[in-house]
Amino acid sequence: MQDLATSVQKYLREVLGISAPVDKSWEKEVELPYFLRDAFDFRAMELMGQSIVMAIDKSHSKPPLSEIRKWIDQVSRISGKPVLYATHALASYERKRLIEYKVPFVVPGNQLYLPDLGLDLREYFRQRAKVAETPLSPASQAVLLTALLRRPWRPHWQPSEITKSLEYTPMTLSRVVKELISSGLATRNTESRSVWLQMANSPAQVWEKAKPLLRSPVKRTIWVEVDGPDVNQPRPLAGLSALASLSMLTEPKWPVYAVTSQQWKEATRDGVQESPEYVSGAQEWQIWSYSPTLLPGSAVVDVLSLTLSLQDSADDRVQLGLQELKGKLPW
Repeated sequence: MQDLATSVQKYLREVLGISAPVDKSWEKEVELPYFLRDAFDFRAMELMGQSIVMAIDKSHSKPPLSEIRKWIDQVSRISGKPVLYATHALASYERKRLIEYKVPFVVPGNQLYLPDLGLDLREYFRQRAKVAETPLSPASQAVLLTALLRRPWRPHWQPSEITKSLEYTPMTLSRVVKELISSGLATRNTESRSVWLQMANSPAQVWEKAKPLLRSPVKRTIWVEVDGPDVNQPRPLAGLSALASLSMLTEPKWPVYAVTSQQWKEATRDGVQESPEYVSGAQEWQIWSYSPTLLPGSAVVDVLSLTLSLQDSADDRVQLGLQELKGKLPW
């Protein structure tokens, strides 16, 4: 636990330029219930002239965030001081949930949230390059994901093959190549008159490196009434329907499908009607910024795009499903 306490001090010094003395113990810890003492290592701390208590997570299996909120509130009532929850790592949805709960927390090297002191300081991991601030265009994202999904894995590949299958123009191909090279995800090799790209890392490593540059493919979500000649044509499952088909998540109350903007326009010309709100028997359609069928013939959108479309969900069940989905990645 001393390592995490030291990391917190170092982080505060680097971010705020302040010294935050931390005692080895907190005298009122003996007044706490045993389950709280089992869950946290408590330290008295001085931050910007205010005495607070730091509760360092020491559990091997993290309890639900709602429980952490109750426990931190209980410690705060007993101590009469703000309580700072400290942990080594939090997923993005966990940080968002703690902020919604207004639970002060610190993840050294990543984020400090102290609403009682008016602090919400966020930093990104140092290994993220500056180019991560500019996301890939939808076309570049689609091409990259297609390259990662293909089997067998080919680190040396021809982007024109993929852009052709996705029906992108030569101008789009040129832009895709420039973006993938400038982002550091690929290097260019020229063989004859064709352009080839080379990835130096494994597909798993490329995926992790690319994630800060990737965005949800979902542009808009709409309700579609089932009455219409075009509604029942085959479309890939997306959203919660797709996740339920690939994990233990319960099926949603209505089916969710993905279409492109062009497919939506064609459907409306054929008589499909958008509903302003959910009505019994309606379908949920996601309009994507690129093709939801990067893998032709699949009844479900690809696992990488699905992950991106749901990664910011605050629903714990969805996040558990996404954790399960990691076991189905193609590498």
